[in-house]
Amino acid sequence: MTQSVYNFQLPSNASSQLDFTAFITTLNFFHPLNTEEADYLLKIAKPVSFKKGELLLKSGEICNHLYFIKKGIVRGYVKEGKKDITTWITAENEMVTSISGLGNSNVSEENMQSVENCSAWAITNRDLEDLYSKFPVFNIVARKLLQKYYKDAEGRAFIARLSKAETKYLYFLKNHGHLANRVPLKYIASFLGITLETLSRVRKKISSAI
Repeated sequence: MTQSVYNFQLPSNASSQLDFTAFITTLNFFHPLNTEEADYLLKIAKPVSFKKGELLLKSGEICNHLYFIKKGIVRGYVKEGKKDITTWITAENEMVTSISGLGNSNVSEENMQSVENCSAWAITNRDLEDLYSKFPVFNIVARKLLQKYYKDAEGRAFIARLSKAETKYLYFLKNHGHLANRVPLKYIASFLGITLETLSRVRKKISSAI
């Protein structure tokens, strides 16, 4: 079984600022940050890396970090007996954490696993709370982020209610098309709630119709 290991690295200030640009750009989309706010975020965020298949979080653990994915793909999944059920999939310039661990320190029911070799920025929950206190603007950013990810959750619930496999996959392509050729089909099939064989037939049908 893979273990959750945090490989912290200490980059030079110049290179870290350059590497941090995507993170700041993403947050600026929700609400503009000034130099002081961005510099403080750079101060508390730590670079981490995960190998393909490595766990960022194991079910039953408390997630003490918020991650911004610089490169790679991460998925959430739960176990039902021997069955592995993918609950979400995300990639670069997105943030991942366990909501149950934010603020109330409840254990997570989900596992978080790197689908590819991943690099990310990690912020501890404690530093996140300090960030909210020192810079109120981050409370606005957090609210807008929660709105975005609640919308994403609605999308996953919508997929679950669809009855036709082809409709499910077309919805996935419309909203997550950038992941279609990077994520193993078994994870996509699990995410859509269909069998791998059914997904293969649907993909073949769609390809032949193009």
